[in-house]
Amino acid sequence: MLLWSLKMSKSNYLEDFAVGQKIVHAIPRTISEGDASLYIALTGDRRPLFCSETFASHLGYKEIPINDMLVFHIAFGRTVQDISLNAIANLGYADVRFTSSVFLGDTLRSESTVIGIKENSNKKNGIVYVYSSVYNQHNEQVLSWQRWVMLPKKNNEALVPTTHIPEIKDHVDPKNISIPSYLNARNFDIASTGSDKLWGDYLVGQTIDHSHGLTVDETAHTMATHLYQNNARLHFDGHLMEKTAFKKRLVYGGHIISLCHAINFQGMENALNIVAINSGVHSNPTFSGDTIYAKTVVLEKHKVEGRSDLGLLRLRLIGIKNLEPSSLHSIMQEDAPKIYHKNVVLDIDYTVTIPRGN
Repeated sequence: MLLWSLKMSKSNYLEDFAVGQKIVHAIPRTISEGDASLYIALTGDRRPLFCSETFASHLGYKEIPINDMLVFHIAFGRTVQDISLNAIANLGYADVRFTSSVFLGDTLRSESTVIGIKENSNKKNGIVYVYSSVYNQHNEQVLSWQRWVMLPKKNNEALVPTTHIPEIKDHVDPKNISIPSYLNARNFDIASTGSDKLWGDYLVGQTIDHSHGLTVDETAHTMATHLYQNNARLHFDGHLMEKTAFKKRLVYGGHIISLCHAINFQGMENALNIVAINSGVHSNPTFSGDTIYAKTVVLEKHKVEGRSDLGLLRLRLIGIKNLEPSSLHSIMQEDAPKIYHKNVVLDIDYTVTIPRGN
């Protein structure tokens, strides 16, 4: 396998990638208090761990940690210029691991390795698979993920290397999940979240319909994507998108994850950290003006070895546009069970920590 380091300043197309290619992404980012505050303003996230110094300190944190999804989006934004600036679609994520907390003043940088490539049968586009790692200023890994993105060719006659589709894990093994040693959920304050539902109160198979919707605002989704420094053209270039089947700009899928995650606070109030995203699919596009709802399904419950203060919940978060969750009877089309319902925009499987209580 041919390996080389490559620092790109141009946008890339399918034929520019090869398995084993390593990319050091430009533009490291120091996270500020303004970033954290703006994230709350743009998503409406209400989790006290990320906005209350008193709440965080009672759990053993030295200061308020940065919201896990804000960390993901900012780190993801480092990779866009090299990986997905010209993307037709960001197809999915897997094996996302939050390995260390991030705090105000931390500086994040990202690196990626191409782990797979597949040319589509039309010979005009294909899929690139990458593994990305994120490090802080101390060279400690704080986050990693796999993702796959559909890219066009710049030259339809260009040759693409031999197809290689990597193994994609369907979930992160709970034994491999990182939980901060200083996190002490025995001091959890249910008064600060407004709910007394803890690990033992959730049942495998339980479904929670989150009734509060959020309408996607043109300004908010644009500002959010700028906040992450995600410069993918399909989110910003309205003139370009007029020439596509969509006819208008797409909302960044990560913004939809954040909106759904903010919505599901009502019903999942005491979930603490996202420690893994097992898989994720942006199943249909979202546009400005769409109203987003969410539905959560409890997939699994796990105890944490050596810990009696907290446990793990594996959850499936379904994002729905322009349809209240109670009206969605199946996330797949009835006449095409392998195709998502037209109103389902997100299907993400993730794992959280949650206090077990006494």
